[in-house]
Order: sequence, then C-alpha cells, then structure tokens
Amino acid sequence: MTKRDFPKIHFYDQDFVDIYDKTWAWIQDCWNTGSENSGGTSNPGTGAPGMDNPETGNSGMDHSGMGNPHPIEGKFFSYPGSPVIRQAEAVFSSFFLVYSNRIYQAYPTLDLFYQRQEPNGAIRSAYNIKTGLPEVESDNPEGLGLPLFAWAEFNLYHKSANKKRVKDVLPILHRYTEWVDSMFKAPNGLYRVPLAATGMSNAPREEAAFPVDFNTIMSINVLYMSALAEILNDKESSFQYKRQYFSLKTRINNLMWDGEDGFYHDIDINEQRLPVKTIAGYWPLLAEIPNDDKAERIIDKLSDPRFFGAPHPFPTVAVSEPSFDENGNGFRGSVYPYLTFMVIKGLERYQRWDLARDFAIRHLYFVLDSMSPDGNHHKGNLWEAYLPLKEGPAQWPLKEGFPRPQYLTYDALSTICLTIENIVGLFISLPRKTVDWIIPNLEVMGVENLSLKKNMITILSNKSGRGWEIHMESEKLYYFTINILGKKKKTLPIPSGKCSMLIDKL
Repeated sequence: MTKRDFPKIHFYDQDFVDIYDKTWAWIQDCWNTGSENSGGTSNPGTGAPGMDNPETGNSGMDHSGMGNPHPIEGKFFSYPGSPVIRQAEAVFSSFFLVYSNRIYQAYPTLDLFYQRQEPNGAIRSAYNIKTGLPEVESDNPEGLGLPLFAWAEFNLYHKSANKKRVKDVLPILHRYTEWVDSMFKAPNGLYRVPLAATGMSNAPREEAAFPVDFNTIMSINVLYMSALAEILNDKESSFQYKRQYFSLKTRINNLMWDGEDGFYHDIDINEQRLPVKTIAGYWPLLAEIPNDDKAERIIDKLSDPRFFGAPHPFPTVAVSEPSFDENGNGFRGSVYPYLTFMVIKGLERYQRWDLARDFAIRHLYFVLDSMSPDGNHHKGNLWEAYLPLKEGPAQWPLKEGFPRPQYLTYDALSTICLTIENIVGLFISLPRKTVDWIIPNLEVMGVENLSLKKNMITILSNKSGRGWEIHMESEKLYYFTINILGKKKKTLPIPSGKCSMLIDKL
C-alpha cells in the first residue's frame, strides 16, 4: 500500500487546524486488537481478516459465525480500555474515518456487528471483546441499539463508490430491520422500546413508551434502506422501504407533534405526549419528517436561550425545563458531540447551511476552550460531554468515570467531520463525481490532498491582486459546485491537473 498522509485543512483560525491535526494523531490510540490469533496487520484498520478490501471493492465478510460467538479478532475502532465494542460508536466513527485517505478504514468495526448477526436477524448493541458475546443490561434485555447502519452505509457509499459492499450489506440490514419489527413494533405502527435503547439513559423521559428518537431513527433506517436498494436498481425493494418510511412519518407527525409548542415529543403507553422537551425532538429533522413550517418552529428553538440556544449548543434538555441541570448531569443538560452532529446534519436537510456552520463553529470553540482551564490547548483533553452554559467538561456525580477523556468515537465528529463538511464546507460524492463547496462568504480556507478513491484533490481559496481566487488540483475530472450563499452558485467540470478560477468572473 502506498504511503499516504491525512488530508490537510486550511482555515483562518489556526486552533481549528491544530485540533484537527491532533485528532488524527490521537485516533491511532483507538485502534484495538482483539484475539492475538487475529493475524491483524500493522496498518491500523486495514486488511483485517473478513473485512472489505477497499482497493478492490471485494467484500470478504464471513458470516459463518452468525449466532456462534467467538472472540473479536482483527483491528477495530473503539474507546481504549473499553471491554466492549458498541454499535453507536461503530456507526458514528465511520463518518470521520472515511476522511483518513484510507489510512484508517471505516468498514471493519461495522463488519464485526454484521458478522455477529443471529439467525433471527438480531444484532445487539454491544459485544464483549474477549468473548464475542452480546453485552445486555437489565433495562434493555434484548440489547437493542440505534438502527443507524443504513445511514452510515449510504454515507460510506458516497465516499467510496463501493457498490459491491451495498449488495453485501443490504440483506443483513433487511433481516435486522425485520427483527426490530418483530420484537418492538406495536399495533399502532410505532416502536415501543426501553428508554435505554435510545442511549439517553438518565434523561427525564421515564414515562416514554414510544420514544420520538427511536421511532424517527427507524424511519431514517428505512429511508436509507430505500436509497441503498435504489443504488442496486432494485426498484421493488426501494418502493417497499419508502412506503414504510411514509407510514412512519405520518404516525410521528400525527402522534408526536405538538402544534401548540411546536415540537416533537415522546408519547406514553396511552399515546399521550410527554411535556418535556429534549434533544431527541431534533431527530425528525434528519429524517425530513417535518414540513417547512414545522421545521422552522423547531429550528427557531435552537437559537432561543429558553430552549436549546445555550451558550454551548445544544443541551440534551431545554434550558427552561425543571429537569435541566447546568452541570450537565448526564442527559439532563450535557452537550454530547454526537447529538450536536445529529442536529447539524438535520439542519442540512433543510438547506440551513449558514446556521449549521455557525453552530459548528461555536461548538468547536467551546470544545477548544474546555481542553484546559489555563487555555493551553496543547495539553488538554477532548471530552465525552460538555457543560451547556460555560466551557468545561460536563458532570454526572452518580456515574463513575464521567466524562471520559479523549472520547474520540464521538469527539472526532466535531474536530474532523464537522470541520470538513460544515466549517470548511465541502460535500463529496464519489458515485456522482461531485464536490460541492458551500460557504457563506469567501475566506482563506480549503482542503489539501483529500483522497477521492484514487483521485487526490486540493481546493483552496485565497485573495490575490486579481480578487478572490480558488486554486484546484486533481488527478481526474470531477464536477465542482461553488455555492456562496446568497451570492453565487456555479457548477463547473474540473479537469485533471492544476487550475484556478476567479470568483468575480463566474
């Protein structure tokens, strides 16, 4: 394998560049090896047995272990020292690992879950690294996790163009969806699941029988299942998944939307809406469930200091709720990077690029200022969760070891993924051969040596004597869209080699 380096970013605030670079260095520590007999390779996250070979596009997934647990082998991405691998961490980490120029692979950790699929379709939320057995808790006896695999796979496809992988994983995800339906779908068409399955363990949602986040995530699941089937030109499956999506969307809008307070709520066993406003009410944005009017009402609450417009966006509970705790107290006010990521990706669905960028920048400033009390960003830690009203790590007195330092499985979503996609503003699709650059105004920034499969690209903007100029370098042709919000939007074919364009001439 040829020697590669991580893509470089350019931004006017050097602190953002520094934490981006440091995160890639720290990620090295999150690659763990299971069994000593794994035959793992020296290059973390690549070449692990039974995993995809991204160079050839061949899937070597071995499902002989379905329902027959064995110690976890090979290289996988997880929090150092954790005795388990977790489904949510495997999903979310894939969103930033795809930007490593294939130094680290996003596939192997996901594949470990697929390999452990049971004959009935079940995939559990966590597995013990030493035994390979599911780790379940009394408040979530089936080990149900957040069904976000299809969302992750759709994103991976657009960063890798690996159609063979889509063909391999879609049957697995179909059986998994059928298992969730068979176990948790209620006669009203919604999913009745334990609160622990949402991951928000101590949130003030004790009476929730039908959590708004889990039900929305199931709609996200079938929405992206439909998109994956469409990639394979399986029109019938795509239609069936889309039909499930619209059915769920209708139920969520009918039962969980409160027209008076303009928000989505959990409902109890009697289908009565619970009054508390939590960050879970923003998952519907990501699923494109609200119409434009409803979306506007919940998006407004992101800037309102009475709700989720805290100095550090976004607390897990609205600031005005009686249960809100300014110290965080777990899911009663803490800011969790993976939930901030979810909200910002939801804003994208409604083309609120400017707001998404502003929140991402504000979030990253709080992350930086929380690294060290003396302001020394070179010695501090990233944290699992943050305070909502000022800088610093969140507190949860009843949970030992909280928050975990260097919790990169979630933190790198902010320092890498949001930085590339929302702060620098680059969105890439390999199958479409497109790069969209969405920015509110021209600044000195860009990305250098980002690998698009076997095509390295560089896109940088700076101001010269001739005005604002964008310099580009590429090995192959692709289509570049520059979108300066409210000013210019233009799509151009970018040839191989070096070229530049003057914005004033567009």
